Amino acid sequence: MKNKNITVIGLQWGDEGKGKIVDTLADASNYVARYCGGANAGHTVTVAGERFALHLIPCGILHENTMNVIGNGVAFDPVVAMEEIEALRQRGVSVGPENLSISSMAHVVMPWHKMHDLLSEQQLGAKKIGTTARGIGPCYSDKANRSTAIRMMELLDEKALAMKIQLVGAIKNSTFQAMYGAEAMDINEIVEQYIQLGRLLKPMVRNTGAMLRQASKDGKSVLFEGGQGCMLDIDHGTFPYVTSSSVSACGVPGGAGVPPSSVGSVVGIMKAYSTR
Repeated sequence: MKNKNITVIGLQWGDEGKGKIVDTLADASNYVARYCGGANAGHTVTVAGERFALHLIPCGILHENTMNVIGNGVAFDPVVAMEEIEALRQRGVSVGPENLSISSMAHVVMPWHKMHDLLSEQQLGAKKIGTTARGIGPCYSDKANRSTAIRMMELLDEKALAMKIQLVGAIKNSTFQAMYGAEAMDINEIVEQYIQLGRLLKPMVRNTGAMLRQASKDGKSVLFEGGQGCMLDIDHGTFPYVTSSSVSACGVPGGAGVPPSSVGSVVGIMKAYSTR
């Protein structure tokens, strides 16, 4: 069976115009999947004269009959996701379980991740990395730490979620107070906020890896939408001034939950002059 899949990546430091290419290819794709990064990425596309700026939701959401997937490798910010979903709906774009799937294994960006981003950058001063303050790095740090990580599947169990947020929130408060002299976060408020977000997003949370693997078996086409650019790759970029995930085509298998053979054709995007 011929592989119909395509992976679109940036070959520089991002902002190469990947969104336009993904938007063009999405029209002929059954699935469009994000596999890396988070709300620190941004694609701007124009459809029927309307301009859309997307940070988390795949560009395929603007095309009918396309299933859009947010893979397990994405640092998923439910607050930003709901803001984007509501903004799209207000502009007449349908968004729901019929065209958006969120991996149950995607790690969740929490308020303390954004707080940590800001506090850390402030302390580093002139030596700061220059993050987007979206909490992406701290979210991936907790993923590696494991015990303080929260995944999307945990948002579906309200009782367990409340206990986890109370536990991790207490650790973060004491850590930030000791390291930075920061004010304590209102953990009860965070519990209420994320329980509500879990209720809103629950219909779209599923095993996206199994979905994409089955799609390939069925001969469907999958377009993997890369974020940032290869020079920002955590392993192969200009370290330490990089992002926190594998943004090249190498990141597709792990970040989407598919075999290496699913990567398909790789399309690298460049712009005439390089900027960072």
